[in-house]
Amino acid sequence: MIVAGFGFSTRASTASLRDALEKCDTAVDAVATLADKAEALRPLAVELGLPMIAVTGALPETPTQSEHSLAERGVGSVAEACALAAAGAGAYLRGTRVISDDRLATCAIAQGGN
Repeated sequence: MIVAGFGFSTRASTASLRDALEKCDTAVDAVATLADKAEALRPLAVELGLPMIAVTGALPETPTQSEHSLAERGVGSVAEACALAAAGAGAYLRGTRVISDDRLATCAIAQGGN
C-alpha cells in the first residue's frame, strides 16, 4: 500500500492539502494524518475517493527534523511519521516531505513493506 501522510496547520485548506499531495506526483492508495486532525483531512479523502487513516499511538522517527514539529508533536515530521505508521510494518519513505505553496501543509509518501 502507498500512503500519503499529512501534517498541517489549523489554517490549511483542502486546497493546501491537495497542493502538497500534487507536488508528490505519486498515485496513492490512502491518506493519513494524526487522529486529532482527521476531520480536516476528510474532505480531500472524499474528493479523491480514498480511505483515510487516523494515526494514533507512538510515531516513528523521521529523516526530516522540523523544530516546530518536534516542539508541537514530538516528532521531526508529522507527514513522514503518519505516512510510515499508516503504511505498516516495514514501510519506507519514497522521499522526504514536500510543502504546499502556502506553507500550511506537508505531505510525504510511504510504501508499505509487505
